[in-house]
Amino acid sequence: MLCIETYNKIYGKEPDGVAFCPYRVCPIGAHSDHQHGKITGLAIDKGIHIAYGAKQNGVVELKSLQFDKRAQFHVQNIPKEKESDWADYLRGAALELSKIRTVNVGMSAVIEGSLPIGGLSSSAAVIIAFLSALCKVNGIVLSKQEMIFTALKAENNYVGISCGKLDQSCEVFSKKDHLLYLDTLDDSYELIPQNPDMKPYKIAIFFSGVERTLAGSKFNMRVDECRSAAYALKAFSGMEYGKFGETNLREVPRKIYEQYKEKLPENWRKRAEHWYTEYERVEKGADAWRKGDIEEYGRLSFESGKSSIYNWETGSPELKTLYEIMTVTDGIYGGRFSGAGFKGCCMALIDPKYSESIEQKVTDEYLKAFPDLKGKFSVHICHSADGVELK
Repeated sequence: MLCIETYNKIYGKEPDGVAFCPYRVCPIGAHSDHQHGKITGLAIDKGIHIAYGAKQNGVVELKSLQFDKRAQFHVQNIPKEKESDWADYLRGAALELSKIRTVNVGMSAVIEGSLPIGGLSSSAAVIIAFLSALCKVNGIVLSKQEMIFTALKAENNYVGISCGKLDQSCEVFSKKDHLLYLDTLDDSYELIPQNPDMKPYKIAIFFSGVERTLAGSKFNMRVDECRSAAYALKAFSGMEYGKFGETNLREVPRKIYEQYKEKLPENWRKRAEHWYTEYERVEKGADAWRKGDIEEYGRLSFESGKSSIYNWETGSPELKTLYEIMTVTDGIYGGRFSGAGFKGCCMALIDPKYSESIEQKVTDEYLKAFPDLKGKFSVHICHSADGVELK
């Protein structure tokens, strides 16, 4: 691995170890976890590798193969405010870990991502891989729930992204050849095995060639629009409501939404419409997977993608074009844009025997629409995978 080779060149020795966290895809359940919705997801066999070695003086030195700027900080003197660079995610992770465990040992580390950045929860993956390494050099063992919440708080509290725990949960709980079905309200989950009668599938990742920055996007605004809808629906119906920041759509029954939705501003109504219909799609999708009906699961994923475009109103021109191409390509069961949807990639569940023709058609059609992205657009065929291994 390049991260190991680079570590050897910089430090003149082998790393103490290599931490790995997979990326994830969420075929159904997008934009719902921050409102305590349900999600389905799969970890994939690509992700973040970190070659690391302990530093007893408490200094953390970070080199990313994706970014030029190096980062350095001390585990007992982490900047309280973010510095608005790629390493904020890791400063935040170290700070959150120090709140629940004693952290004295630092580390030198080289970070390598196996796919381009955008749409596969690379931020959560790098945080979890980093936390795994930092825990290892400090003799700390976190439970799966502790890992998820520490990583989540790094993004929420330090970086300032109002995300839910979809990404972290998929990357920790997932199991190869199983679908993760998670209720983010109480963290109850089921790993639904691949039905013996299910048609074969692989996971295709189509990178638009445009990378995204989540914190600077409209992501947080969409979350606030959901909360605003929930707050207003509670007021219209006479439900009790407390603090705005603690309000979410899961607390508002669907019948209340249906009764008062026309009173909502259009944008709030659209965000709520996506959330309620996505909740239903997740439940139907889990049932379809359980029955081995990947075609129905795929259809629901396409439906999810359409709702994200028209109700959630995200998706860059590039991702919308990819989505439309996918819907008319033979061998694709279903798919949608992955992640926040402002840039990044689309994912699709595909019939493996169509892999070559799918790659050819999607590439040709996409580059016909966006010729300037030739050399930046890429296709990757992946498999489901286990979540991060915590030791």
